[in-house]
Amino acid sequence: MEANILIKQGRIITGQGAFVADIAIRDEQIAAIGTGLPEKETDRVIDADGLFVLPGAVDPHTHIQLDTGIYRTADDWAIGTRVAAAGGVTTVIDFATQFPGQTVQEGVRARHDEIGDKALIDYGLHCMLTDLPASDAELRQWHADLLELGVPASKLYTTYRPNYYQDDDNLLRAFRAAAATGVLTMMHAENDAIVSAETARLVTAGQTGLAFHGTARPALAEAEAVHRLLFLAAAARAPLYVVHSSTAQAVTLIGQARRQGQPAIAESCPQYLFLDESVYAGPHPERAIMQPPLRSRENVAREQALLQQGWINSIGTDHCEYTLAQKTAVDDFTKTPGGIPSLETSLPLLFTFASSGKLPLTRLVQLISTNPARIFGLYPRKGALQPGSDADIVLYDPSGMQMITAGALHGVSGYTPYEGMQVTGRVRMTISRGRIVYDDGAFPTSGGGRFVPGTPVETAALPW
Repeated sequence: MEANILIKQGRIITGQGAFVADIAIRDEQIAAIGTGLPEKETDRVIDADGLFVLPGAVDPHTHIQLDTGIYRTADDWAIGTRVAAAGGVTTVIDFATQFPGQTVQEGVRARHDEIGDKALIDYGLHCMLTDLPASDAELRQWHADLLELGVPASKLYTTYRPNYYQDDDNLLRAFRAAAATGVLTMMHAENDAIVSAETARLVTAGQTGLAFHGTARPALAEAEAVHRLLFLAAAARAPLYVVHSSTAQAVTLIGQARRQGQPAIAESCPQYLFLDESVYAGPHPERAIMQPPLRSRENVAREQALLQQGWINSIGTDHCEYTLAQKTAVDDFTKTPGGIPSLETSLPLLFTFASSGKLPLTRLVQLISTNPARIFGLYPRKGALQPGSDADIVLYDPSGMQMITAGALHGVSGYTPYEGMQVTGRVRMTISRGRIVYDDGAFPTSGGGRFVPGTPVETAALPW
């Protein structure tokens, strides 16, 4: 239940600075921030001395209750948003799929029906486009319809033939429709011909075990696709958001384009910052079956350096909770669903990296909260700690070390790719619109999350 809450003497971290103060919550919003705020008419006073007070994370890239038509994750929206809350995430932006034969309106409506009243925290939506109409006018209308639905971003793929793949002509058509309407295009960037050919060679050689997953999707496939997408998006004068950039080369290409004035945004994920391809040669390659795959240890170091230098603009998780049974059903990477659980572990991993002196905490807040909220038209309702913003707040305890183990997490996958890793501190409490949704291991409430419509944002004007 929502309540009037006073958070006292926490160390508040925003994208602009850090200071010690109180936060008063009234009617789902932040009512005041200051020192010595009165406790009268307050239902609960929380002593945050020694804790960091952060705006709730806005994860711009999740796949809760995903149905690809081939595989289906084991979670639902009650489970997925519970996992998010335990990880300090107060808003997820997931995907509605426009399946073949559907319009975008039908795809978005079907996704809302799936979610129903199960969500514990607030959510937004992007729309995955699979079967584009032949008419450019109709495609433009689809994009206009998305904005009317509060869905300011679409997503397309350069791979996954035939389910999601789009050829260059369709990509250019979609970019032009997006530019005409103000929709932001998100892209999964891997060259399908390179991936298909590498996969075919491995199949012919009988090398289809999970250990060969990374070999089938080389770094060159991502770099080429990013290069081409930047060219096509520039030709259409359309803003571009590249999801899960797994290579330093891709991040550099996007950053160079941005520095030349192109509205291009690079998203990365914790797995590409903290894990490397040695997992595939180890005893548990199933923990790292994802697209794109993990890269070399040298690439991880370069991507971390680019993160520190400001070349990465947003961090999502690409959370996708297939079970361990689904991952190990066959030792064949061509028949194993791709995607890993990461919602609950993202903030602790990134906080550990930041608190070791490698990243200012203000920059961490920008990457996981403020920037995603700005990019997808949710700011300052989300991604901010200021009067009038939704009371989406995380209390993070920086003391002590914790070991990540699957048994301590709250999902249904039965594994974590970060098993055994040590992190600094933990999420103590998560507040969503004034409701305490996670409290030191407990979930005091269920449901209550709402759809938050996004608005188009002029990405070229964002503070990169």
